[in-house]
Amino acid sequence: MSQTVRVESFDVVVLGAGGAGMMCALRAAGRGRGVALVDHAAKAGGKLVLSGGGRCNFTNRTVSAENFVSKNPHFCRSALSRFAPADFIALLERRGIAYHERRHGRLFCDASARQIVDMLESDCRGAGARFFLAHEIGSVERRGGGFVVGTDRAEFFAASVVVATGGLSFPKFGATGKGLEIAEGFGLKVVPTAPGLDGFVFGAEDRGRWDGFSGIALDAAVTTNGISFREDLLFTHVGFSGPAALQASLHWNPGDAVRVDFVPALSRPELQEWFAGRKGGKAELKNQMAALVPKRLAERFCDLYLPNLTDLGNLPRKSLDEFCARLKAWPFVPAGTNGYAKAEVTRGGVDTDELSSKTMEARKVPGLYFIGEVVDVTGWLGGFNYQWAWASGAAAGDAV
Repeated sequence: MSQTVRVESFDVVVLGAGGAGMMCALRAAGRGRGVALVDHAAKAGGKLVLSGGGRCNFTNRTVSAENFVSKNPHFCRSALSRFAPADFIALLERRGIAYHERRHGRLFCDASARQIVDMLESDCRGAGARFFLAHEIGSVERRGGGFVVGTDRAEFFAASVVVATGGLSFPKFGATGKGLEIAEGFGLKVVPTAPGLDGFVFGAEDRGRWDGFSGIALDAAVTTNGISFREDLLFTHVGFSGPAALQASLHWNPGDAVRVDFVPALSRPELQEWFAGRKGGKAELKNQMAALVPKRLAERFCDLYLPNLTDLGNLPRKSLDEFCARLKAWPFVPAGTNGYAKAEVTRGGVDTDELSSKTMEARKVPGLYFIGEVVDVTGWLGGFNYQWAWASGAAAGDAV
């Protein structure tokens, strides 16, 4: 005897109960729409709970289109202008959720990211949205002027479907390419994906140069393709991580060179002058340089690029200039990045040319929407990706 399939009917089915999906459901249900939130996970907001060291960097004080990477850099402007950081902050303040600001305008919960998940989930339920968790999403098809979504436990009929399934990063927490598969199934273009906000991996030669440096951190500026980020840089056992490297990775493509400024507080002429002013006596370059960078980095850099020098007094001006130039712009070509297992986000996704920037609806498939990380809009580190989740979710929720 065949198993009976439960059939559910709604105005809107939202696929994915993460930040973008819950924001969309909240706005749509608040307009009186019948909304189902369907997710393969057993709990809503799984990635939110883990983000920001468990405190969720939920937005940034200053958000603009310039903080995002996309084939169409202007696409995100409309949604971001209509749901700003202040709008999400107002939701937290209404609930009495305490938060604080860190460097570069980044906002975090004082206590736990769980507070944001609980807020969104309870607000969705309060507005009438229904959660269907632990449902493995199978097919999404057109039928009878609407859509039918098949899962391993039920079929859902709706006039509209919103895809908020996220990207490919953190597969161990359930990330899949389901949203991209749905888009391609309906004939929509997808911009090739890549790990984003991810650490760089050295080639064999550079890994040998920096062997044993894992754990060393310093203030640095990392540049690729003419775009620079100055923040903390961390040596790992395979390459570079830390905010400066993660930010730069968004603008890096395989084969591109990356340059690291290990002394961003001084210009190149200032650095040359700093060393020149310490050339008297028998001052060792390594010891002088250790006032600017971690001692082990100073020692290794000197061993690599001035191996026969004993003291600053014996350093010719030309050699000093070349040494400073290398210290201010140390070049390397990454072998790659760490991959989706460690990447914060997924770069690429559903091509924005396929979507309305006002509503997030697919132009060729009325009633089908894509929001959040599944779209080719990727923010810098610092709360920008969550602001995109809130803004794109609100845009679709106000339209479905």
